[in-house]
Amino acid sequence: LANRKITFLARQINCQEAILHISNGSTNKEYCIVHNHSWTPLSQTLDAALQYPVVNMTFTVLCNTSGVSPEAVKGKALVVMRGDCDFSQKALIAQNLGATTLLIASNTLLITPSANDSEYAKIQIPVALMRYRDYLEAQQVFGEVMQGKLYAPPHSKIDASIAVMLLIAMVTVILGGFWSGGGGGGESKADSGEVFLYSPLKVVLFVALMSGMLVLMYFFYNVLVYIIIAIFCLASASALFSCLDAIMEIIGCGTGRSLILASVCISIAVVWAVYRNEDRWIWILQDLLGIAFCLNFMKTISLSNFKICVILLSLLIVYDVFFVFITPYFTKNGVSIMVQVALGPDASGEKTQGNMVQVPAEPQAPSEKLPVVMRVPRFSAWAQNLCGMQFSILGYGDIIVPGLLVAYCSRFDVWINSSKKIYFVCCCIAYLLGMIVTFVVMLLSGMGQPALLYLVPFTLITSAVVAACRGEMKQFWAGTTYEVRGPVRESLK
Repeated sequence: LANRKITFLARQINCQEAILHISNGSTNKEYCIVHNHSWTPLSQTLDAALQYPVVNMTFTVLCNTSGVSPEAVKGKALVVMRGDCDFSQKALIAQNLGATTLLIASNTLLITPSANDSEYAKIQIPVALMRYRDYLEAQQVFGEVMQGKLYAPPHSKIDASIAVMLLIAMVTVILGGFWSGGGGGGESKADSGEVFLYSPLKVVLFVALMSGMLVLMYFFYNVLVYIIIAIFCLASASALFSCLDAIMEIIGCGTGRSLILASVCISIAVVWAVYRNEDRWIWILQDLLGIAFCLNFMKTISLSNFKICVILLSLLIVYDVFFVFITPYFTKNGVSIMVQVALGPDASGEKTQGNMVQVPAEPQAPSEKLPVVMRVPRFSAWAQNLCGMQFSILGYGDIIVPGLLVAYCSRFDVWINSSKKIYFVCCCIAYLLGMIVTFVVMLLSGMGQPALLYLVPFTLITSAVVAACRGEMKQFWAGTTYEVRGPVRESLK
């Protein structure tokens, strides 16, 4: 149950990724570049961008004017190699030679070109980094005669992926709570594997186990990641089977469906495992398997009373905040253990430092990442086909943990014969409000947020207020003897 803050997995801040549009009159092609608004800002649209002839000066790093003729570069976009001197020194030399734009070709990681604050005001031309391999490709397509435009379309913080992520979270929590509360049919089968948490000691041990596993993943990621992937394939295939089997039973499908369902579920898990690094479409299968995993977890693990809910959720909020906000002070690269484990060993390369971004200069073998998050691509990420896919992500824990409380509220409604399912409805509304607040804080701060920091208080306080207003706090706090004795549902039918 890896808990993960909700965030944007994106390598941009304030449009630091931009586009180089190259044409020769009949053919057009675009490439990823990395720039800095502190230099001369770029136009926001292609039509508004000025077009200049692109001149090849990759034989020099432009740390001096040796071998460069002002007549050859005046009024042109200059392409030079990276290395040996500061970006500001290159930019000043290019500007003094009469160049209109400086493009620095790099064989290494593209970073936001930066300089001392006093240097920016001296530069009046755009400065950007591009992949050297992209320039070589452009030469093959266009030859030495090419026209270039640089532009940086505005990047909205608000993206449709937020709505999709919110929908996924809400649907999963509502269905999980409804199913756990006895509304999903097929109860007799599922209940045989149901596990009740009714001891505070077990809850503490459970959270301690999670913490230990997270620390082990941090230190032994490269080995354990494959074990977790294998476990996820088995668990998610089994969970998907349970969900589909319950649906089939509700709609009245006949017997003999088990073999077909098992084949479908195993096939989906195998396809995900084989193509798990294909960012452009595999997120759909990962989210499908993730939803099934969360639903089955909420159905299988039951909290016996509100006291256990309070203990578990309170411990997990401390766990979440500690591993997100406190651990960066102890790690070598300043990345939290939670982020490092959720994003993999490349987390330090994904993080942004102020307005710094990093883009690989060469194709790289995809790094293995833990399948513990819902992923939805950012639909407004204009540069995703050039600089890499960008995702909004939400950890399974941010669905499961509040979902366990929602499930308890759903079961309590059944136990007290609440026809309006008042506890379940109110807790779902509280979860929705907590998610909205999480997104709002994230957008306003520009930083990923540990969602449990908002979800836990919203759901716990709302549930307690409902119980207090209805005069049922004692019963709500203590639960029922049914929970401790075992999964006998005859009284619920």
